[in-house]
Amino acid sequence: MNYNILNKADKVIQAKINGDEIKGASLCVIHKGDTVYFRQFGMADVARDIPMTKDSIFRCYSMTKPVTAAAVMSAVEKGLISLSDTVDMYLPGFRDQKVLKDGKLVPVEHKVTLQNLLDMTAGVTYPDTSFPAGTYMQNMIDQYYADLEAGKPTTTYDLANLIGQQPLEFEPGEGWRYSFCADVLGAVLEVVTGKTYGEYLKKTIFEPLGMVDTDFYVPEDKQNRFMENYEYKPESGTLEPCTWQHLGLSYMHKKKPAFESGGAGLVSTVEDYSRFVQMMMHGGSYRGVRILGRKSIEHMTTNHLTPQQLQMYDWESLRGYGYGDLMRQMMDVPASYGLGSVGEFGWDGWLGSYVAMDPAEDLAIIYVIQKCGGNGYRDVQVLRNIIYSAL
Repeated sequence: MNYNILNKADKVIQAKINGDEIKGASLCVIHKGDTVYFRQFGMADVARDIPMTKDSIFRCYSMTKPVTAAAVMSAVEKGLISLSDTVDMYLPGFRDQKVLKDGKLVPVEHKVTLQNLLDMTAGVTYPDTSFPAGTYMQNMIDQYYADLEAGKPTTTYDLANLIGQQPLEFEPGEGWRYSFCADVLGAVLEVVTGKTYGEYLKKTIFEPLGMVDTDFYVPEDKQNRFMENYEYKPESGTLEPCTWQHLGLSYMHKKKPAFESGGAGLVSTVEDYSRFVQMMMHGGSYRGVRILGRKSIEHMTTNHLTPQQLQMYDWESLRGYGYGDLMRQMMDVPASYGLGSVGEFGWDGWLGSYVAMDPAEDLAIIYVIQKCGGNGYRDVQVLRNIIYSAL
């Protein structure tokens, strides 16, 4: 790679920090198995005077989802599940489901399958009061928070059953909606493995890959490496620490949670996550340790959505991409308004962190910030274009 071009990323990121758009960032570029760029900028925690370092711990939020997809495929390879299985085989909350049609609750015509969950085509939603099905889910999660405050936390398994009891937005398979699907898959894995979801991830993915700092919480002896999460306050025009919960997760992450969120709950470091990334990039193995077979990786990195489903897959950041197994897959580079390759895949997180994996160029990008809602997709586009132009 042309390092003079790659170094342009420094000024781009530093300008965001100087403008108080973000407090700290880390960018890692891996090319042909070598880490060719890995730099940190700004502060991990301003109040505690902790700078960003290579081993800073960040909240993955939805960068958890590719890990969950890999865990599901590992269970497929073990013969524990089939992707055609209906979810009600494992979770009673998914029995006798209802779907909202013309404002009425009617029985579903097709049961939700595990593949529907992996593709976000189940009709399940996230909490969102802007539409009816999302409002049901919002009411459910509000009660979850109330129980948590009252000292009655809900487990991964029990929350998944509550999710299944909420009305679906559409018939399974008829659309696409970003949702709690990955969290339900974590509970399914608990049922078929007899382990908590966190235990299964440790035994199947984290320990074999040497991901020593990846978990669903940050123990006390690692808190000095934990990044603060910042929120923009329009009234003051400043970034301040975020002190509210999102998607059932504690903003503190100081103790092992009862709900281990397969959709958003992991914390990790860039170095840890890069091990997972390189496993995904190289046919399911990393440094001689095989996590998945090549055909599983192929399944995970292929678009699964039909033209009908793609009509609802309409985020600005997803132009040119398809979707399947909890990740985006590049299908049309010009449509993305940027540089890239067909077959590139990955996902991002609610706090602005982002991962892209490009087998065609043997290239991976991991970008980490911690800001509620991220800092806009343009930031990622600019960094992507710099990195691809350095090839």
